[in-house]
Amino acid sequence: MDRARVASGGRAGVCGEGDRMRVAWVGPHFGEEPPISGENGSGTVFFTGCSLGCVFCQNYQVSREGVGAAVSVDELVDHITRMVFEARVHNVNFVTPDHFFPCVASVVEGIRVRGIDLPVVFNLSGYQSVDVLRAAEPTADIYLPDYKYSDSRLAAQYASCPNYPGAALDAISEMLRQKGVLDVFESNGVLAGKGVLVRHLILPGHVENSLDALTALFLEFGAGLPLSLMSQYCPVPGPLPENLKRRVEVEEFDRVYAHAMDLGFHRLFVQFPEVGEDGADAAPFLPDFRDARPFRGGPRSG
Repeated sequence: MDRARVASGGRAGVCGEGDRMRVAWVGPHFGEEPPISGENGSGTVFFTGCSLGCVFCQNYQVSREGVGAAVSVDELVDHITRMVFEARVHNVNFVTPDHFFPCVASVVEGIRVRGIDLPVVFNLSGYQSVDVLRAAEPTADIYLPDYKYSDSRLAAQYASCPNYPGAALDAISEMLRQKGVLDVFESNGVLAGKGVLVRHLILPGHVENSLDALTALFLEFGAGLPLSLMSQYCPVPGPLPENLKRRVEVEEFDRVYAHAMDLGFHRLFVQFPEVGEDGADAAPFLPDFRDARPFRGGPRSG
């Protein structure tokens, strides 16, 4: 689809956007995995829109509600430059950048011209084409893809993309071909500079999807695949299936975590469920991109 015609009345793409970049927030984020956030934070750029469109998206304000403002390449380069030198972030982290990829490549070129040589992170849904990833190879240093669905029926129900399981495995394979595993595991370093880390968000009521997702990743890439297991799911506003109107139960998380350990994943980051003293789930994990500080609860992105 020609998204360049949106401004003159044409249709937006599946991502909901035209050809001009729109950004919801630029700033240091401390809720990523330790080698990404470090002490000073990951320099995140949250783009408006998403080509996947999961009904439960934790960043629903930007993926579905269109929160964000149009920016030019030069304006975004200015924003990133200011963030880097004021906050001393450890990397530049583009969240869902694929639908604006040509512009993002120009942004990276712009920050390099200004002497910013930090690692560039592509924080992705996993639903990317191999061709786009090959085009991104000179631009990205670190890939943080999700592997959301092992069940094609679930992918169709929640994101209208029944081909997600196979497409995401192909995408992750290409990312690993380009960058290898996250380098902190090979160098015993503290901060990541290159490589791939795969994330999986556990969904309430869908333990089998998570068990099968871990099995698929193990069979495809082996127990040495860097993996981040996340329990941060929180219900979002709007219509949701009944089982998605609650948080993940500890028993559900324990089953998935035990399966990851049984498979032998040894490059593993684990986000254990947070439970308050009264047994209720702790502080909310959902960001509010209408707030100047959207991540007060410190959730991970993606």
